[in-house]
Amino acid sequence: MRESLTAWRRTPMHVSLPEVHRSVVVPITASFWRKLVAFSGPGFLVAVGYMDPGNWATDLAGGAKFGYALLFVVMLSNFMAILLQHLCIKLGVATGRDLAQACRDHYSTLTVWFLWILCEIAIAACDLAEVVGSAIALQLLFGIPLVWGCGITALDVLAVLYLQQKGFRYIEALVITLIATIACCFGAELIFSKPNLVSVILGFVPGPHIVTNQEMLYVSIGIIGATVMPHNLYLHSSIVQTRKFEQTPQGKCEAIKYASIDSTGALMFALFINAAILILAASVFHWSGHQEVAAIQDAYQLLSPLLGVGFASALFAIALLASGQNSTLTGTLAGQVVMEGFLNIRITPWLRRLITRAIAIVPAILVIGLFGESKTTQLLIASQVVLSMQLGFAVWPLMRFTNEKAKMGEFVNRPWLKILGWATAAIIIVLNVKLLFDTFMPDSVLKAFYGFLGLPAPQ
Repeated sequence: MRESLTAWRRTPMHVSLPEVHRSVVVPITASFWRKLVAFSGPGFLVAVGYMDPGNWATDLAGGAKFGYALLFVVMLSNFMAILLQHLCIKLGVATGRDLAQACRDHYSTLTVWFLWILCEIAIAACDLAEVVGSAIALQLLFGIPLVWGCGITALDVLAVLYLQQKGFRYIEALVITLIATIACCFGAELIFSKPNLVSVILGFVPGPHIVTNQEMLYVSIGIIGATVMPHNLYLHSSIVQTRKFEQTPQGKCEAIKYASIDSTGALMFALFINAAILILAASVFHWSGHQEVAAIQDAYQLLSPLLGVGFASALFAIALLASGQNSTLTGTLAGQVVMEGFLNIRITPWLRRLITRAIAIVPAILVIGLFGESKTTQLLIASQVVLSMQLGFAVWPLMRFTNEKAKMGEFVNRPWLKILGWATAAIIIVLNVKLLFDTFMPDSVLKAFYGFLGLPAPQ
């Protein structure tokens, strides 16, 4: 224990999410399945970040334009997420710190403030996508103007406060219910769309065209960039500590095992949702002359006519609303983890969540009010670009801490896990740097750069 303490510049001062820390008791002598049930829940809170409205645009564009060809990219990004979330579990269980606390206890004050500001911007961007997604769903279902819809989404703050007072299990139950709603909606959509099963299976097989086709590569980067969310890394390392397990090496090892099973299973649900969106777009739009569909509103308008099922569009909008509200629930929790972890500031939960929601709602209302509702797709894309900018600053500390024996003790990453982890981090960072480069560089620079490499410039 002494070695673990000396590995950090500061000793831990507070536990993560104190109002729910170790609030869910894990039976010591229970069977495998009872223990798994006790540990199940946090993985689903994390999984919603991998199926939020920010993912929908990239999955819709990928399916409509390239058919089933990018299913492999959806699967690859999901496997990356499984690996990174496993490392978050290890960090939280082994050190008793969430990722934000670990950064505060390791880095200098200036670095900590820099990382905190970046993370707050990323959470605001992610929350922005979820607010806009929920507002679009309310407009499609009930005709509510987007500006009013953005305001209505703020009411979820009350739901989080109420449920957290009742117990953390209630929040988990609500999230799982909403995930089940999304899964049922898309399950029905897949039945209506009748995709070619052989082509779907072949879509999960990698091919050189993903890299050689510049346009396909660009959409692939968007899918990966929209899938792995930085705030999930902070959140998962915190909520895994809501379980009251034995603080012994054996107890921690068991906690990592069960929490990883929970996380992997939940993320496979996320894989199903993202793959279902892409498969739906491919089977309905790609071969019907609607290959340019990328906006959520366009997909909604076309689904029922093309499928010949009157309520197909309504199911799509219901799934979108459930996705948006689910993601805002976990986003507000992540905001609390980040502020308390980086700055060691304790403020009233309702005030913290109100601040988080205001940071997302105000820009959305301003953009929609000034430029009109047609700019919502650009707003979603912009939020994903901002997330891409922050992702590397979350993945790098996570890899560094879990690879250091002085901090992790016997739970330090094994060599094979270090290789996989750094490879994942490198892929994510390189692809997101490319995404930012392609987004912000002038066309003349892009043409010159890609011309030098012998590649066509992205559009």
